[in-house]
Amino acid sequence: MEKKRVLLLFVIAAVTVGAAASQLSAGTPKLRAKAKAPRVVVRHVNPKITRRYRTATWRWQVVMGMPRAHSSVSLNTRRALRFWWRYARYVRRLSVHVPHRNAWLCIHRYEGSWTDSGDPYWGGLQMNRGFMRSYAPRVLLRRGLADHWTPLEQMWVAERAHRSGRGFFPWPNTARYCGLI
Repeated sequence: MEKKRVLLLFVIAAVTVGAAASQLSAGTPKLRAKAKAPRVVVRHVNPKITRRYRTATWRWQVVMGMPRAHSSVSLNTRRALRFWWRYARYVRRLSVHVPHRNAWLCIHRYEGSWTDSGDPYWGGLQMNRGFMRSYAPRVLLRRGLADHWTPLEQMWVAERAHRSGRGFFPWPNTARYCGLI
């Protein structure tokens, strides 16, 4: 019993001392620890990833006939990765919307398969070597003949011929069937 009384008195004394101490410190301002200067963390990015986005961007810019985009930021930074990722997304969205797309699809319907490799005309829009050399020399060097190109690349090359003033006349019969001439 005596031990319980001593323990109870000890607990009561501790609580009152704690309460008194908190009342004393309530009037004085609390000192805060000095804030540390924020660390500048430079996170490097694998330049191969950034280079992949840049290459995809340049590829579609060449196919569409746009000038190449440039960035002066080093490829291993987050800023460069963000720039090339956004620009690749923007150019890819542009590349999907081919002008005269329905006309090219109509011509394709009468011409052949997108992977048609019959000599002397290749691809879904039946392009010959001279046509490919004139309107897509870089694509021809990089990807080979038109039967190895994607349908979008083939339509963009045809669009470049159309914009140069040739119109739909490289496909005279099928353009007539589609009502384009």
